[in-house]
Amino acid sequence: MRSLFSIRAAAAAGLALGLLPLAQAEPPAKQWVFIGTYTGGKTNSKGIYRCELDTDTGMLSKPELAAEVASPSFLTLHPSQPFLYAVGELPNFNGKKGGAVSAFSLDRASGSLKLLNQQSSGGAGPCHLVVDREGKNVLVANYGGGSVSVLPMGADGKLGESTAFMQHEGKSVNPQRQEAPHAHSINVDPKNRFAVVADLGLDLLLVYDFDAKAGTLRHANPQGMPVAGGAGPRHFTFHPTKPWAYVINELACTVNALSYTPEGKFEILQTISTVPGKVENGFSTAEVVVHPSGKFLYGSNRGHHSIVAFKIDPETGKLTTIGHQGEGIKTPRNFNIDLAGKWLIVANQDGDSLVVFRINQETGELTPTGYKTDVPVPVCVKFVPKP
Repeated sequence: MRSLFSIRAAAAAGLALGLLPLAQAEPPAKQWVFIGTYTGGKTNSKGIYRCELDTDTGMLSKPELAAEVASPSFLTLHPSQPFLYAVGELPNFNGKKGGAVSAFSLDRASGSLKLLNQQSSGGAGPCHLVVDREGKNVLVANYGGGSVSVLPMGADGKLGESTAFMQHEGKSVNPQRQEAPHAHSINVDPKNRFAVVADLGLDLLLVYDFDAKAGTLRHANPQGMPVAGGAGPRHFTFHPTKPWAYVINELACTVNALSYTPEGKFEILQTISTVPGKVENGFSTAEVVVHPSGKFLYGSNRGHHSIVAFKIDPETGKLTTIGHQGEGIKTPRNFNIDLAGKWLIVANQDGDSLVVFRINQETGELTPTGYKTDVPVPVCVKFVPKP
């Protein structure tokens, strides 16, 4: 399955999230690519790496170490200030149970990172984090601990101690993977009113009222929105302009297309497979990303070693499969789309590399560029404009 990208249909032809000013007419010709990794064990990774993307060609420079830090598996950026935040996916931090969150200042000219401070994530194995849309707090999901936490930030980008903590309870139908809660991602809605947590262990999307000023969470819908038993919701994303959202289910290899209301209520519109044919042993999904144009959705398949592309119906938000791309892909943990919406870069966790694909703006198809660069155990990809 090395170059499987069948076209089923597509038509129509798009600003991505990041540090790109809304008033900027053209995306930068050069972008920094920051890469989160796993350290320790047999890996020779030392922390966060960076390389440069040429947005005209899709070529990547040789990665360099940007910051030495333990297992910074997932990264996030401040929406307007030069700060980068990383989880430390650890069972213990500073002698206590729980992982870490690290704050860095970011020099956009040089791509250098400077550690500002670290705080406990409040639970073991933090795996995902976001900065709220007002840039006041970091919200973090702890997979191992089955919990979520809010860390306030100062004007200098440093993190304070947690101002909110929510411990999930329960289990679901898969005794190996769902024996306990496993909060796998946390996202904030477009109006900054709600935090949405995909808990793989509970088969639930939990919705919390979020107060950015106070840095607090409270249950908006205590029951949450269930997905199919054994589905294992992992990552989640909002559509950039419409009242739709998408959750990718790790265990079932499916995506749920969702509608949502301003009150934070979700409803499943559709469930669609991320792989062609039967879900085989060893298959699982990881990341889900909407193209900045809002016209396409992409998801990563581990085991199947592919990126699936979907067309988004502009009237209903439902998905139609475009095809699968597997050229040069091995265990695609995370991937992301550059600020220009032209390139999709895949982090091959087991392939120790990044590979670059060109996005067809009309059809959503992915075409291999042949560009690849070696990075030890890459897990997360984030883009920052280079001045």
